[in-house]
Amino acid sequence: MALFNRVNGKILKEQLRASKQERTTISFYKYHQLVDPHAFRNDLYKKFEQLGVHGRIYVATEGINAQISVPTQNLEDFKTQLYSINFLNGVRLNLAVDDDGKSFFKLKILVRKKIVADGLNDATFDVTNCGTHVNAAQFNELAENPNTVIVDMRNHYESEVGHFRNAICPDVDTFREELQVVKTLLNDQKDKNLLMYCTGGIRCEKASAWFKHIGFKNVFQLEGGIIKYAQEVKSQNLENKFVGKNFVFDERLGERISDDIISECHQCGKSCDTHTNCKNDGCHLLFIQCEACAKKYNHCCSQNCAEIIALPEAAQRELRKGINKGRQVFKKGRAKSLRQLSTRTSA
Repeated sequence: MALFNRVNGKILKEQLRASKQERTTISFYKYHQLVDPHAFRNDLYKKFEQLGVHGRIYVATEGINAQISVPTQNLEDFKTQLYSINFLNGVRLNLAVDDDGKSFFKLKILVRKKIVADGLNDATFDVTNCGTHVNAAQFNELAENPNTVIVDMRNHYESEVGHFRNAICPDVDTFREELQVVKTLLNDQKDKNLLMYCTGGIRCEKASAWFKHIGFKNVFQLEGGIIKYAQEVKSQNLENKFVGKNFVFDERLGERISDDIISECHQCGKSCDTHTNCKNDGCHLLFIQCEACAKKYNHCCSQNCAEIIALPEAAQRELRKGINKGRQVFKKGRAKSLRQLSTRTSA
C-alpha cells in the first residue's frame, strides 16, 4: 500500500468538486512526545486512508496538528480509530462552522520538526504550563474588563477578513514573527489580562506557555479558538464579539462567523472578503478578489498573470522553470501593493 497519494492534484480537485458525498471538516491537535514520529505517521496514514480521510496533518516529536475532512458516513468509525490511540483518546474535535464538504481533496501527512513553526527553544521553558483556558462566555466577560488586552495570534491575512472587536492584530506574516512582535508591544503591560485567540487553539497553547515564561502574570487563551467560540455563542445565544470571516487553511479559505465584511478587494478596493489564489501556477499569490475583478483578470492577481494562463500549458511550464516553489508559491499579498500592481500591468 502506497503511503502517499500519487494522483495529480488537479484531477483530485475536479473529483472533489463533482462529488456529492457528504463530508465533515474537522481539526484537532495534541502536544505529546512521540518517540518515532515517522512510524506514527505511517500507521496513521494507513488508518485514515482506509476511512477515506482527506486533509493535511503535521506530525513531530512534540505531537500532532490536523485539519481533515471525513466522509460523514465514516465519522463514528473515524472517532473509534482516533480514540484508540492512547494520547488522542478524547481529544477535542473542532467541527467546521461553515462546511461545504469541499475543504480537502487528498490526504497528506508530513513529519516536521514542529507541528507549528514558532522559532522557540522548547528546552528553555515548560511548554505544558499554558494559560488558563476560557470558553465563549468567559471570553466575552474578560473582553469587557478594562484591564484586558485581546491579542489575535494569527497572521495579517487571517485577521484582515475577521477578528474580535478591540483586538490587537499584528501586521505579521508568520507565527514566529508574531510572538516577538507581541512581546515588544506588550512588554510594559505584563500585569494586565493577556487574552489570546487563534483559529482552533494550537498557536495559543504554545504562545501562552511562553508568555507566562517571560513574565506575563495573567494569561488566558480561548478554548478551541474561533471555531469553538462561534459554535458556543450560537448554541448558548451569547453575544458574538467576532466580526467577519474566520480564515481557514483549506480549499474553503474561510468560514463566515458574522455578516460583517470588514476587508476590501485587493484590486479595486470594493468591499469584499473572498480570499483566492492566483490561477497562474507560477504565481499562486493569496489575495482578496471580488467577483468583478475575478472576471476582469480571469481569477488572476494581475493582467500579466491573466496573459500567462492564456498561453498553452507547455509555454506556461517553460515560464515556471527555475522559479523557487517555496514561500513564493503562497505569497502574502498587501492590498496597497496589489492595487498598484494591477493598475500598472493593465495600463
